[in-house]
Amino acid sequence: MIRILTQTLVLAATLAVVTGCSPQTAGGSTPPTPSAPTPTTASKPAQADETLSPCPKFSDAPSPDDAETNYVIYRNALKANEMDRAMQTWRKVYAVSPAADGRRPTVYTDGVAFYNNLIQENPEKRQMYGDTILMLYEQARECYAGDGYMAAMQAFDSYYTYAGSATEDEIYALFKESIDMDGPEDLQYFVINPMSRLVVDQHEAGKINDAEAKEVVTALKTRLEKGLAECQGTDCQAWQAIQAYAPSSLQYFETVKGFYDCQYYVDEYYPDFEANPTDCDAITTAFSRLQWADCAQDLPEFARVRKAYEDNCQVVAETSSGGSTLRQAYDALKNNQSTEAIRLFEQAAEETDDAERRSRYLLTAAKVYYGNLRNFSQARALARRAIQANGSNGEAYMLIGTLYASSGPLCGPGTGFDSQVVVWPAIDMWQKAKSVDGSVAGKANQLIGRYTQYMPSRADVFQRGIEVGSTYTVGCWIQETTRVRTP
Repeated sequence: MIRILTQTLVLAATLAVVTGCSPQTAGGSTPPTPSAPTPTTASKPAQADETLSPCPKFSDAPSPDDAETNYVIYRNALKANEMDRAMQTWRKVYAVSPAADGRRPTVYTDGVAFYNNLIQENPEKRQMYGDTILMLYEQARECYAGDGYMAAMQAFDSYYTYAGSATEDEIYALFKESIDMDGPEDLQYFVINPMSRLVVDQHEAGKINDAEAKEVVTALKTRLEKGLAECQGTDCQAWQAIQAYAPSSLQYFETVKGFYDCQYYVDEYYPDFEANPTDCDAITTAFSRLQWADCAQDLPEFARVRKAYEDNCQVVAETSSGGSTLRQAYDALKNNQSTEAIRLFEQAAEETDDAERRSRYLLTAAKVYYGNLRNFSQARALARRAIQANGSNGEAYMLIGTLYASSGPLCGPGTGFDSQVVVWPAIDMWQKAKSVDGSVAGKANQLIGRYTQYMPSRADVFQRGIEVGSTYTVGCWIQETTRVRTP
């Protein structure tokens, strides 16, 4: 409590300094802000079973009536978009009763809105205003413990808006706090993408164990599934955008032994096998995943995949040039010995003089790098070698496109411009694939249609001074020059 009161006094002094000028846009108007709900004119006394915030409330102010009146005035002014007048009166309320009626963090969240507005009008003061916003979030969390929204918002702004204001460990802890408070069914939707990346980084660095990672992953997937099932109309676009990034990032945990159970791998890989029951890549991928998951040998799905492997993949290995090496490669892949399988597929490629076979073996090794080891750059390197061996290998271009499309969580926060630009080179690759190989045109068109909606919006492109149709180099590991497009 002493900490909160001290911060309140410090921030009140700061407010008096930094809010001396009215926030106006270049055209004299004020940017739109979230509409404020109609305020009540009087706070209710605490009920017998109700616990109010311990922070200063209307009832603690020197003049409770004045505090409530000013609250109503600034809220109405905010609703009318009269930002200057609203903020001046808000400062009076914040100084004496930042917890409002003790039931809601409205004064804090309105403060965030005011300072975000100031940042739009005074970008050179972004850091100073940003520090104030993060302080408001911290105070709100302490005054209204138990509400995951404020922790989520503080983490979100620390991660996206004010990069460098907190470490990734601190941001992860804030998102985790939010998840713990709100629960899997009700966690904030905007937590999913950044937390999908952070939980992978935290686990990979050994900072969290399997149990904690599994708890977070389960919560994220539960909320995504619920959001997709319940969304309606345009609201579904946000959930579809999340679906385009989060699951790909979380596939990292497929490389962690015992993290996912057998049913997970059946759900993820058996449908692809059913759609391609004689394709050795699909068969071997399903076989290796079910074996990696220690699925029961008598599981019907496992038995069918094993029979398909015996009927198709062993024949391919035994009748192809370099059959002995190829057989060993498929056996290693079947036994989920991914690194050894890659080595053997590359060796088989060197042993054959047939360009089409060499290309196919290299592409299979590339798929192992992507699917089993989640090593995107090495997967692309082998796919490119496959193309060098056979320029009409459309599947190799398809794989590179998939690698790019899956890189949103790797090359950006999982949403927004930096993550969405990966769609441009992905579509380039899929278009190239169908131009050299008609057999993949249907699949390529399907992916192009699906991912076009995830391109950066025209507004995002315009705000960065980029022209539609111009060239743009996508950074990160991709390093491809592409053409700017919008949905």
